[in-house]
This record gives sequence, C-alpha cells and structure tokens, in this order.
Amino acid sequence: MPLSIVSRSIDGVTVLDLSGRISLGEGAEQVRDAICDLVDKGQKAILLNMGNVSYIDSAGLGELISAYTTARKRAASVKLLSPSDRVKYVLKLTSLHKFFEIYEDEASALASCK
Repeated sequence: MPLSIVSRSIDGVTVLDLSGRISLGEGAEQVRDAICDLVDKGQKAILLNMGNVSYIDSAGLGELISAYTTARKRAASVKLLSPSDRVKYVLKLTSLHKFFEIYEDEASALASCK
C-alpha cells in the first residue's frame, strides 16, 4: 500500500496523518519532503500520526532521522503519535525510541507542543 499523507492543523501544530508503508521507494522521501517543507515554511511543531503505518524499513527510519535533525536545527520539533505495534517494535529494536518523543493519544501530544 503506497504512503498517504494528510495534513491538518490544530492550534498551531501541524499533524501529518500517515497511512501505508514508509520504505525505500514507497514513501520514505515523501515523509522527509513533507516535514522539510513545513519547516521551510516556519512550522515549529510537527506531529506524525503513525497509527496507520503498516511497515517501516531502514530507509524510512533514515528519512525520519534526517527530518528530525533538520527540524531540530531550525528550532522545530517532530513528535510521533500512536505508532503501530510494528513501528514501535522497530523503533525499540534500533533504540530510536530514545530520540523521538512518542505519545499514545493526540491530546497529550498536542499539549506537549505548547
């Protein structure tokens, strides 16, 4: 299933609802481009809703790290919301769960951006 990204804004926070696969050739670049575009436009708080991400590979992880680094350099934040069990497993396996703030519900994620 190709990656779908739907953007919405809530109280100054941009939420990107991701659905599908984040992998080489299937969405990894889309995620990076979407985040970098928001940061270029001055967005400071970005929340990636990963509840419907069915798969992420090393290329997808690399793009998340790249986007996270770009955002941090520009005083912006990228946080993860409701990663699927599979994505949680990969984040823990690679110890990337230590780099990203991860939230299980949207209300607490949004509150952390204020």
